[in-house]
Amino acid sequence: MANTLLNVDKITNAALAILHQKLNFVGSINRTYDSSFAVEGAKIGSTLRIRLPNKFTTTTGQALNLQDVQETNTTLTVATQRGVHTVFNSQQLALNIFDFSQQVLEPAMAQLAASIEADSLSMLTSVYNTVNGSGSAQTLRNVLGGRKILRDNLAPAAETYMARIDTQSNVDLVDSLKGLFQSSQQIKRQYEEGVMGMTGGFEFAENTLLPSFTFGARNAAYLTNAAVAQTGSSLIVDTGANAAAAGDVFTIGGVFRVHPETKVSTGILQQFVVTAAYAGGAGTISIAPAITATGPYQNVSNGAADNQAITFVGTASATTQQSVVYHKDAFAFATADLPLPDGVHFAGRKVQEGISMRVVRAYDINNDQFPCRIEVLYGYRAIRPEIACRILSN
Repeated sequence: MANTLLNVDKITNAALAILHQKLNFVGSINRTYDSSFAVEGAKIGSTLRIRLPNKFTTTTGQALNLQDVQETNTTLTVATQRGVHTVFNSQQLALNIFDFSQQVLEPAMAQLAASIEADSLSMLTSVYNTVNGSGSAQTLRNVLGGRKILRDNLAPAAETYMARIDTQSNVDLVDSLKGLFQSSQQIKRQYEEGVMGMTGGFEFAENTLLPSFTFGARNAAYLTNAAVAQTGSSLIVDTGANAAAAGDVFTIGGVFRVHPETKVSTGILQQFVVTAAYAGGAGTISIAPAITATGPYQNVSNGAADNQAITFVGTASATTQQSVVYHKDAFAFATADLPLPDGVHFAGRKVQEGISMRVVRAYDINNDQFPCRIEVLYGYRAIRPEIACRILSN
């Protein structure tokens, strides 16, 4: 039986299928493909604007109390071009699709997928909801504590939430849950494959690329500095030694999270995250979410008063493992069409489940070789971080 020569469609389709299989974080979040990036004469630049859900306040009584619709959006920049560049000769090109996938595409796509996944997981440092189990083994209770936070922030209840866990957390959870009542297929998978499936309302998957996190060297003496209660995404402090790292999570004394709809205080301190490394001492820390004490987007009971203690999560300078639980719309991953050049042997692109991939192949007549580029142009952002939660352990 004659070998099947690989054309651009077969190469691209095979590469996309392999790439998609290996992205268990990116593959589980909101993936946006926008063909307008590639429209000649009408390109939208490198930024997508994503509309966020509208919020309102309520009123009582018969009097008309009109309020403006305050639409909000966030931006997602598509600017990272990452690919695998390889070369093969005419004899290798005559391989059938199965051989080519195993010998060329599998290892190339595994590396590309790992790089894209690792890039995207950097979004964890923008997640402020945190269950702190650092220094101890991972527990299902802590994971379910993360689910409570998702539900308290009104993540849609009818949908399955995702849990991506680090390798040590997988060991801890599989060991601790091995004796519980579960479906025979799930328990079989735990024993035979050492991984978890569905439990506790989550779709679990192990991810070797989840980054560890090192807490900043900050001490416990940080205090707020305010003539009037502070709001916004900048927090002024007047004491506190040592640096805070981007991704450090903290609470502010007296600043409580409110119910997203009723705006009634929950009695639970709102968690905030440091969004840019802070050198320490008196100054201004960049934080998220913005402190909002009034209006439809109110998220706290009140602004930060003067001389309130800032309490950081975790032990200064210690390193912890991070897992993450989330609703798929907490994060977005976007790809755009790279242009197809003229004057090459072939060039083509395919879009599969929100991922656009370009393949370009040229011919080197001097060496009878076909240099080939397989590439993705992408970007990512935590668009609704309130429906995600980091679970720290070990």
